[in-house]
Amino acid sequence: MKQVEQIAQRIRELRGIMDIPKEKIADVIGVDVAEYEAYESGGTDISVGKLYAIAGALDVDPTVLLTGEAPRMVDYTIVRQGRGVAVQRHPGYRFTNLAYNFVGRQMEPMIVSLDPADSRPELLRHDGQEFNYVLEGTVAVTLGDREHILEAGDSIYFNPRIPHGQHAVGDKPAKFMTIINEIAIEK
Repeated sequence: MKQVEQIAQRIRELRGIMDIPKEKIADVIGVDVAEYEAYESGGTDISVGKLYAIAGALDVDPTVLLTGEAPRMVDYTIVRQGRGVAVQRHPGYRFTNLAYNFVGRQMEPMIVSLDPADSRPELLRHDGQEFNYVLEGTVAVTLGDREHILEAGDSIYFNPRIPHGQHAVGDKPAKFMTIINEIAIEK
């Protein structure tokens, strides 16, 4: 079973157990009922922001939806190289969550891998603050109507209420670390 189908199954089961109508979840996350039903059926991939919004509406940690298990660590957590939880929920981005097993986390540190592409990703907005640190390659960060080119070792800290997005520059993949302290993403 694909990850998107597993997540859809977990959402359906939790919503059913909690006896929450589809309409209520759809309203809370800002989509129409048909789009929400497509999420629950596994027919439509769920963006990271919508996934976190659904988790919030169901009052569970997003890790529960991603892995089927609740976070267990309360004082610290270690994620060994290559062992983060893969989150492939937004076109053009591959996320690896590095703190998925920490209970009550207030930040989401993730490694983001970008493949070179002709098209730029859809710009997103969310509350909180965001930090990006380029690990490999060249990343263009679009903030509103401005684009900033970052090389390995460069970083940017910004207000993510400004429509923003990142993409690899040139013909090589890029990788950056992002730390977000509020993940309720809207388009």
